[in-house]
Amino acid sequence: MHKEESIDHHLRATWQAVSKMYNEQASKQNATMATGFVLLNIDCETGTSSTSLGPKMGMEATSLSRILKNMQDKGVIYREKNPKDGRGVIIKLTEFGKEKRALARTFVLRFNSVVKENVTEEQLINFFQVIRVINSLIKDKVFFVKG
Repeated sequence: MHKEESIDHHLRATWQAVSKMYNEQASKQNATMATGFVLLNIDCETGTSSTSLGPKMGMEATSLSRILKNMQDKGVIYREKNPKDGRGVIIKLTEFGKEKRALARTFVLRFNSVVKENVTEEQLINFFQVIRVINSLIKDKVFFVKG
C-alpha cells in the first residue's frame, strides 16, 4: 500500500498541517496551539477544575501541568482552591486570559467557517460519520490483538 492510500497517513498529515497552522497564529501571540486549546476548555465564568481539564482535553497530567504553569507565569490563568473539594484546584482565566481565549475562539471559528465554505454539507456529514466510526473502532480496540 502506498502512503497516499493509507487512511492513517491522511489523518496524521492533515492534523500536522492544522497544528502547524494554529501554532503559526499562536506564535504571533506569544502562545502555542496547546495553550489556545487549554484556554478554550476553561469555563470563562466559573473556571474549570484542574482534575477535569486533562481528561476533557485528552491530555496527560504532566503535559498539562507544564502548560498551566507557563500560562500562570504569563498571567493568563490563576488558581483557586476548589470550594467543593479543599484538595482540588479551580483554574480560572484572568482578564488577559479572557482576551486570549476570545482570540483563540476567533481562530477556531474562522477555520471552521472557511472549511464549511469549501465543502458541501453532505461532505461534512460524511466526514463526521467516518471520524465517529474510526474513534469507535479505536475505543473498541478492534485493530490489534492484545499480546
